Amino acid sequence: MGEEQHKRIQRKLRHGEQTPNSVDRLSDLPDSVLCHILSFLPTKISVATSILATRWRFLWSYVPNLHFHHDNEDCINSVFLLHRLQTINTFRLTDFRDENDQVEKCITFAIERNVKNIDIFLCMANLPRCIYTCKTLVDLTINSCDLLPESGSVFLPLLKKLHLFYVHQNGYDTLLSGCPVLEELLIYSYTDYASFKISSPTIKRLLIDLHSAGDESSNEPNFDYKRCYYKLEINTPALVYLNLADDSSQHIKCGPLDSLIEANIHIEGYIDDVVYARYLVEFIDRLRNAKFLKLNLSHYTKSIQSAFCARTISFRNLVKLEFSSDCLFSLKFLEYADNLEILILEEVHKQRAMTGCMEPEQVPTCRLSRLRTTKLVGIKGNLYELEIIRYLLRNAKVMEKMEIVYSRCLVPNQKINMLEEISTFQRGSSVCEVRYLQG
Repeated sequence: MGEEQHKRIQRKLRHGEQTPNSVDRLSDLPDSVLCHILSFLPTKISVATSILATRWRFLWSYVPNLHFHHDNEDCINSVFLLHRLQTINTFRLTDFRDENDQVEKCITFAIERNVKNIDIFLCMANLPRCIYTCKTLVDLTINSCDLLPESGSVFLPLLKKLHLFYVHQNGYDTLLSGCPVLEELLIYSYTDYASFKISSPTIKRLLIDLHSAGDESSNEPNFDYKRCYYKLEINTPALVYLNLADDSSQHIKCGPLDSLIEANIHIEGYIDDVVYARYLVEFIDRLRNAKFLKLNLSHYTKSIQSAFCARTISFRNLVKLEFSSDCLFSLKFLEYADNLEILILEEVHKQRAMTGCMEPEQVPTCRLSRLRTTKLVGIKGNLYELEIIRYLLRNAKVMEKMEIVYSRCLVPNQKINMLEEISTFQRGSSVCEVRYLQG
């Protein structure tokens, strides 16, 4: 920039004139776009923009989303008085610790304006009854409220998404029965003694994360997992996607899942009980139609091993499997998947006394006839890990790529010795490329 041009810009700035770099491009946008931008801000900040210029004075009052975060009653009442839209898209009430009558006033205001989405974090406040009969609600998120309705009228005719975080365990039956078009349900909760019965003919996506409130003490050598007792029953025949994390149930039961495409299951079966093992194997059998399966059984017991050996499970549709378990059981599981194309083994390990029906020699090699991609994660060069790699390289006749992600804890000599040994393994596929990556 020349000296003369620089002086011209300085003169314009002193006289309040705009330069090419100081043009207010935001104000050039139409009101509808500005309101859309403001809809992503907490309402208190959105209201504060009214001091920017005359044009901005009431612009916030046309924003379709309202978000009150730890705001006081006077602030909320002022917004209700001045807000001009008769339809609200999203209403959020977070970190709210006011009295129940103020909560009811807020929810009622949103419902009277045909709200579509409600997201509330209420710190143990009771929800007003009117929320359970809202005819316009499509998406509802409830966090840390005290109670779900165990009785009374529940009818949410348009509700498609329901997310529940740390809510009271009772009332699921009543709530779900009043949601005739519900498609997605998420439940995240800590629990000790409860029964979770999830039944809906319309749910397509189900996400459940249930952990015992006693988990923090689970490092105690004599910790009794039977104290963390709850039952989980699932009856969702239209389910397409299932995500389940369960570390302490003693009873798990599931109805048919004929429409299932994808499942992500993390079960820590600490309880060495024959009845529990049978329930667990029956549940995994319900996943048989999945095309994509992520299964973590890293803490399975001897009873679960025996139950698997006694039952034949077939995953005819399975294309991709991510699996974490004992090394021999990981190979045994391949017997169930005829059409597997992608295999990912995460942190395989070896449990002593887990022998017998899991020997890899008994896995028919024809089961690997479609396997093209394999990835093994967390490899440390242990003998059983090398045997898995040897077995897969020898028997996967059409495999194109194997990725071995080795542990960072390997010293250079261990790494070199491991790679040299793997390079000597026989390969059933002439085109297979082996790649080594550090984890």
